[in-house]
Amino acid sequence: MAINFDAQSRIFHLATAHTSYVIGLNEESQALHLYWGAHLSDPDVWAILAPRQMHASFEVESCIKAFEYPCHGTGDYRTPAARVLNADGNSVTCLTYAGHEIYSGKKPLDGLPAVYCREDSDAETLELRLKDELTGLEVVLNYSVFEEMDVICRSARYENHGDKSLRLLAGAAASVDFFGKDYDFLHLQGAWARERVPERLPVTHGLYSIESRRGASGHQHNPFVALMSKNADEFNGDVYGFSLIYSGSFAATVEGTAYACTRVTIGLNPYSFNWELKPGESFQTPEAAMVYSDKGLNLMSQRYHTLYRTHLCRGKYALAERPILINNWEATYFGFNEEKIVEIARAGKEMGLELFVLDDGWFGKRDTDNCSLGDWVVDKKKLPNGLDHLAKRINELGMKFGLWFEPEMVSPDSDLYRAHPDWCIHVPGRARTQARQQLILDLSRADVCDYIIEAVSSVLRSAPISYVKWDMNRNMTEIGSALLDSEHQGEVEHRYMLGLYRVLETITQSFPDVLFESCSGGGGRFDAGLLYYMPQTWTSDDTDAIERLKIQYSTSMVYPISAIGSHVSAVPNHQTGRTTPMQTRCDVAMSGNFGFELDLSKLSEDDMATAKKAVELCKRIRGTVQQGEFTRLLSPYEGSMTAWQFVRGDAVILCYFKVLNVPAEPLRRIKMKGLDPDAHYRAEDGTVYSGGALMNMGYPADWRMRDFESRVILLEKV
Repeated sequence: MAINFDAQSRIFHLATAHTSYVIGLNEESQALHLYWGAHLSDPDVWAILAPRQMHASFEVESCIKAFEYPCHGTGDYRTPAARVLNADGNSVTCLTYAGHEIYSGKKPLDGLPAVYCREDSDAETLELRLKDELTGLEVVLNYSVFEEMDVICRSARYENHGDKSLRLLAGAAASVDFFGKDYDFLHLQGAWARERVPERLPVTHGLYSIESRRGASGHQHNPFVALMSKNADEFNGDVYGFSLIYSGSFAATVEGTAYACTRVTIGLNPYSFNWELKPGESFQTPEAAMVYSDKGLNLMSQRYHTLYRTHLCRGKYALAERPILINNWEATYFGFNEEKIVEIARAGKEMGLELFVLDDGWFGKRDTDNCSLGDWVVDKKKLPNGLDHLAKRINELGMKFGLWFEPEMVSPDSDLYRAHPDWCIHVPGRARTQARQQLILDLSRADVCDYIIEAVSSVLRSAPISYVKWDMNRNMTEIGSALLDSEHQGEVEHRYMLGLYRVLETITQSFPDVLFESCSGGGGRFDAGLLYYMPQTWTSDDTDAIERLKIQYSTSMVYPISAIGSHVSAVPNHQTGRTTPMQTRCDVAMSGNFGFELDLSKLSEDDMATAKKAVELCKRIRGTVQQGEFTRLLSPYEGSMTAWQFVRGDAVILCYFKVLNVPAEPLRRIKMKGLDPDAHYRAEDGTVYSGGALMNMGYPADWRMRDFESRVILLEKV
């Protein structure tokens, strides 16, 4: 069994194949966190922890006691997982053990994305029930243990069993205390077109928080944090990962104390969260996926990749090879007509592409970005024969047809806004701040959600559409809803996410044959929450191949390669102005879901030939790239060479990239990982290498490489 409760020691042991997570009930029936790390054959660790409870000082004791779900107001002065305002106006909460249930499988979370079981045998779940006797509040802590994948998923459900309303001011998915503070923590920070840059900092005295207050997970911070031993790197040391499966405002905190304890908390951002919980009602927090690795970041990442590919992404495309596409955006922007689109598609077909995606500008009177969002009706000036006719022309070429939407937004210059000016997020009497000349529809409202579902569904029913790019290009301001009273305005952000998840659930389940890709100004909402509905995300609006080395490398810290949208664009690059070879642009883009965003008719003969060969290669290797085991080998943040590899069965792919050349550079060998040391591997040129030599000596990198060059080496186990 993955979960065991010993009644004598009062210990819960959550065991995966290689890890242990231990919870104990003390004499006061408080649930304490005792251990998380490498597997323990005997989880009874009370004897080791006993001296920590012998301090004479109340302050010391309360500041080192590792509550499994710490609350505000009873002597623990660190960041609480729960803060609940009761009817008396105070937020003192004391949770004690009230029972538990252990069962096979995993229940879905009400209205929220979450990791799921394909079979009940995939996981075992503990529901640990804690109760505040004074107020009647019960908090059910959910732990689902995926034994073979070495993953524990955590969330909390608040239930009001009292006779008075409560107000939730903070509700974390998970909180874990660690002994000592000799750790570093890693998070992924960034900005538009520069997403998910790894930043590693030491744990010090005090609190460090990464967060979003934007109503979306955001470009600035990804909802992920890892605690690392000082010696940890890609392949060595202890790493504890926390990934929140949520797409809205979040907070992750790392706190070091004067008594050498470290607390990590992740969940909803309490900054603007305020939720009324009436008698008989319940509230479910988002879920956090927790991974421990004793072999550095790469093993942590691989465990996340396997979990998210196989037990978060859903539908026919979750484990399928993704089509190679051509998107017209950087080729035409708003300036296109039917014949131009067909011309680009025809050139794509000649290259062997499989999907044409019509981007922004096909609806309303959308000739610029200042109008028509919300009016999902075909612009007959550009497409006089409609989408159905255009899609069928694309299909006749032997390609599938895809379409861009931005359904969560509304333009002030739109028929929808003129008819329903109260449908946007706004505060009465305040200016309605525009970004990108648009406002955000209020998805906390059922009528707005119903409109989006029907408007998008109507378009998808109208033509043979096989792919949808779902965009979202701004964050929230003046956060308020016309339908909520003053007591519930603090609920708008989370209600918006619940509305969005309802919309996505309805549409994606109604159109199971459509491949959905999420986007938010590029990577502004690249999170595990959206992967539950859409198995891939447009990784960044920065399509420069050299910048993409960093972006894709660090995105893989948590998210599988099958989630990473990566395309070839024109040079000089639209974001950086850099010119890189077509081969390099293709090689970088093939390390994800491959596609093109340029005018194919303007390619030189050499570039066209290179791109065509890349398409042929992609079709051979994409199964290994998208569903194989991915390993980071050389970091783009640490030198002039970047390298990574993919392994699936007997197939191995090594990719390496030179940024800037230097004179008289030493010869380089790239040490590979995860091969069979006793086997041999044959390259396409016939050279045979020992698996052990490739790992311990390294593959000899081509010394003739120049600036911005790349190599893709295919090996097969023989």
